Amino acid sequence: EAPATERIDAVARAVTESLSMRAVGLKVDDVRVQKRRMKVDTFSIRCRFALRFGDVRDDTDGTVARADSVRAAFNSPFRPFVLASTSVGQEGLDFHTWCHSVVHWNLPSNPVDMEQREGRVHRYKGHAVRRNVAQHIGLAALADWEDGGDPWARLFQCAEATEFGQQSDLAPWWIYEAGDARIKRRVLLLPLSRDVGRLKRMKRQLALYRMVFGQPRQEDLIAYLDHALPEDAPEDWQISLLPPPT
Repeated sequence: EAPATERIDAVARAVTESLSMRAVGLKVDDVRVQKRRMKVDTFSIRCRFALRFGDVRDDTDGTVARADSVRAAFNSPFRPFVLASTSVGQEGLDFHTWCHSVVHWNLPSNPVDMEQREGRVHRYKGHAVRRNVAQHIGLAALADWEDGGDPWARLFQCAEATEFGQQSDLAPWWIYEAGDARIKRRVLLLPLSRDVGRLKRMKRQLALYRMVFGQPRQEDLIAYLDHALPEDAPEDWQISLLPPPT
């Protein structure tokens, strides 16, 4: 374990890098209808609280922030608080440190991509899990915490011994629903959009995908279950691998 001075310096550098990120210019189209004609006015606004994931440039085409810096700043308790990304951000990137909400501008075509998207914020010791552990266990668990140790190690040790921490091997590090925090999925459904009907099918297929994950022929099993199970079946299906009670 690194000395206290090195850890303090690392925290200071991370805070400085996040707070020193320059404001970026965003171009906004204001669409209006005047005398049965559409009029579009474009203007610029400066923003610190929302960034796109990528190399951000200002009006003079100068680099304001690199993609790695944007990701590091988003994975901190400081701004930016909103990160916008194309499908390039749905695989291989972790945004779970300080985020537990995903907004889908449009839905993917298959449950695998949907799981990949939401897997960016639903990970080991994610934000929602830590919030629930802190809310349920509380500061009283740190009364005998030794100075210099990891307070989260102590909190998760206490959470592991609770009823919620013994529900499965994923608890309490991946799933811990003792508090109010949950992984949130927001889908922007425009009127008459094809996503309205696709969302219902996607929820069903996503539940089936999670059931058959790891099977050699997932597509065949999903197709069979999708045809065999009733339409009003619950969305929280799961396969229990626990041994039968004795």
